[in-house]
Amino acid sequence: MKRTTIARAGATLAVVASVAGAYYLGQQQGRQHTAASTTPAGDPGDASLKAGDIDPRNGKRILYWHDPMVPGQRFDKPGKSPFMDMALSPVYEDAGGGAAVTIDSRVSQSLGIRTAEVKLGRLASALEVPGNVAIDERGIEVLQARTTGFVEHTYARTTLDPVRKGQPLAQIYSPDWVAAQEEYLAVARMSGNLQGDLREAAIARMRQAGMADSHIRLVQDTGKLQPRLTVASPADGIVTEIGAREGMTVSPGTTLFRIASLATVWVLAEVPESQAAQLRPGQALSAIAAALPGQALTGKVDAILPDINPGTRTIKVRIELQNKDRQLLPGMFVTARFGAPPGPDRLLVPTESLIRTGTRTLAIVEAGQGGFSPVEVKTGAEAGGQTEVIEGLKAGQKVVVSGQFLIDSEASLRGTAQRMTAAPAASAPAAAAAGPEHEGVGRVEAVSAEGMTISHGPIQSMQWGAMTMDFAAPPTGMAKGFKPGDRIRFRFRVNNEGAAILSSVEPASSAQGARP
Repeated sequence: MKRTTIARAGATLAVVASVAGAYYLGQQQGRQHTAASTTPAGDPGDASLKAGDIDPRNGKRILYWHDPMVPGQRFDKPGKSPFMDMALSPVYEDAGGGAAVTIDSRVSQSLGIRTAEVKLGRLASALEVPGNVAIDERGIEVLQARTTGFVEHTYARTTLDPVRKGQPLAQIYSPDWVAAQEEYLAVARMSGNLQGDLREAAIARMRQAGMADSHIRLVQDTGKLQPRLTVASPADGIVTEIGAREGMTVSPGTTLFRIASLATVWVLAEVPESQAAQLRPGQALSAIAAALPGQALTGKVDAILPDINPGTRTIKVRIELQNKDRQLLPGMFVTARFGAPPGPDRLLVPTESLIRTGTRTLAIVEAGQGGFSPVEVKTGAEAGGQTEVIEGLKAGQKVVVSGQFLIDSEASLRGTAQRMTAAPAASAPAAAAAGPEHEGVGRVEAVSAEGMTISHGPIQSMQWGAMTMDFAAPPTGMAKGFKPGDRIRFRFRVNNEGAAILSSVEPASSAQGARP
């Protein structure tokens, strides 16, 4: 009886212990599941951190969290971005006081941020300019009639026809030649002492009638009349002008043909006036024609013409190119490449890494430990995707090649925030009051102490289309009671720095046309 009671008591204790163990494990798994669900995926820090805390990983103070794709919206704790399917990235306090940006390595990878090293070197060519092929005017031959005659036949009938040296172009019958030749032949058949003097006089008359020495020798050798003249091309080239047609009567001085030799051609190039000073007549260069890929052409600077285009601020440079096999034709597009001038190596960066604002040029420099800082630089020549840096960078530094515009926008916001913080409080209303007041309607996308993200319709007074953008809080502070999804009517001003600052925010009914 006692053994049965003890066995039942042991079984009861085992059941209680198993239930308690299951409950404990369930509680532990629940806590782990809750912790996992509250910690955002990819969060670089502890979920318990908040703005102003020190990040235990690097010892830096966290200013706020943001989505690098929407840098204007700030959050005071980590989590998942409401705009993108990614974790918010912390922004750290910059010990140097500059507008630096720190981005987590995993976020940098997802944004596709690439860097390139600043290196010493020489550009493949200091200057590349476009140009068009033109006829070398020094190689133009003009063929004119030397006597009155009739055009019996023409062989070249259209302009731009290619011709070879010695090729017949036209045949002309000249009555004046007949009289001069008959006189010479009559003298040649005479006998006596006067033949020599009369012979020379007859030859002079044939020459005066416009006969070339070759025709005169032909009359002397054959003893027959040669009343027809065959006009032949004096060089290889193309026909640029035709003044002789069948049946025409021509007189001395009439232009029959113009032949342009293409042994050499000109390239008329437009060179920026800021870089024209480094060019000299006779300077060697290479060129590539779009119609002849892979073929390197050689030439030289023929002249720097006193012709400036006021619209493009370029100077016209005439280049002489050797036209082997006459493959270059007038009107073709050519890129001329001038060699780099002698001198020391220069710092080179990829051209795509530079941000040109119109008044200055910036490069985003990697500062280590995920930090990036904008640096103003002065640039020189550019060629082959590389640009010379004269001032602002050092060899070995790394500049951002892809994604630099996102970093630059965040750095600008950081710099603006620091200037607003450092400025006296009395200056805030003056900055906010700059410019006229504008009005819009829209929907609240996000709210923070610094301002609102509003999806609004067109604002005619600013010539803005419908968009989603950030508006800074008014000087009196952000209005309470608004949440994402609320439809609002708002007024704002644009300060001297181009920031939109809210003046007032009030609820808007659906009849007011708020943008959904």
